[in-house]
Amino acid sequence: MGKSDDLGHARLPGNIDGLSLAVVENGEIVERVFGCGDQETQAPVTARSVFRAASLGKPVFSYAVLKLVDQGVISLDTTLAELENFAPGDPLAVGITAAHVLSHTTGFPNWRTPEEPLRTHFRPGERFSYSGEGYLFLQRALERLTGESLDAMAQRLVFEPLGMTRSTFDPSHIFDDEAALSGNALKSKGANAAASFRTTARDYARFLKAVLAGEGLRPTTSRAWMEPRTRVPANFVNTSDPRRAHQTDPDVAWGLGWGLETKSDHFFQWGANNGYVSFAIGSRTDQAAFVLLTTGFTGLEGLGQLVERVFPGPRASLAWLARRTDL
Repeated sequence: MGKSDDLGHARLPGNIDGLSLAVVENGEIVERVFGCGDQETQAPVTARSVFRAASLGKPVFSYAVLKLVDQGVISLDTTLAELENFAPGDPLAVGITAAHVLSHTTGFPNWRTPEEPLRTHFRPGERFSYSGEGYLFLQRALERLTGESLDAMAQRLVFEPLGMTRSTFDPSHIFDDEAALSGNALKSKGANAAASFRTTARDYARFLKAVLAGEGLRPTTSRAWMEPRTRVPANFVNTSDPRRAHQTDPDVAWGLGWGLETKSDHFFQWGANNGYVSFAIGSRTDQAAFVLLTTGFTGLEGLGQLVERVFPGPRASLAWLARRTDL
């Protein structure tokens, strides 16, 4: 029996309005859709429905970065301040490298606020702290280096080679079937490698299929993608609040763009943005992966019952996410 066989009996957990999911197994993709993507029109979710997947774009961006590494355009050890003055006057920020960004060890907060201007809170590489600002720093550096916008870069390196025709980082790109929450219209704030990614379940499954195969990367680069770079705190700790930061989770680490379950070979990433929640997980050993895109969801509590159908057993990734305080 395949991992996707029970998905036809799935039900929408919690307060999900619409859901699209896909399973990759042995090179094949199986999709399921449920519910409605637009609360006002009650339009049903279809296989073409485009969801705001937010941080699911981080591994996509990391894949593009690693392809540029293979091409000799940039090194993982490149000091980004040589390319982009992202945090003027910050003496620690000048040491941030591409590897620090992808492993979330820049020292930056997740996002700056008016009350907390952007700065590093610890020496880059010292420890883990999840940071969208780090990804934006690397994006700006690569845009300057290549002369391409983020979306043009992603189209050339990822979307076109993998046949991802309904994926974008560009918020101004309008698709004909957007899964939109009522009163939550897409607002254009510019392409953002950490936050503006939109996709369909099938498109993301195409990406996961490439991840499982190591497609498009040198074998050494593909292996390095999944190698643990840093342990994560047992409870999410903000960069500006180092308390308990030394208490790491023995079951979760971070590689170059993916979270990693250390006692298995499973990689994962989630996304959460204004009622849109997404999650992806995969295993190269099992040659299987799973992506879930939702609207109307307010947390990750209901993910377990869906992930269980594809990857049975306790998941260290979900246990760690459940202890985070910012979801």
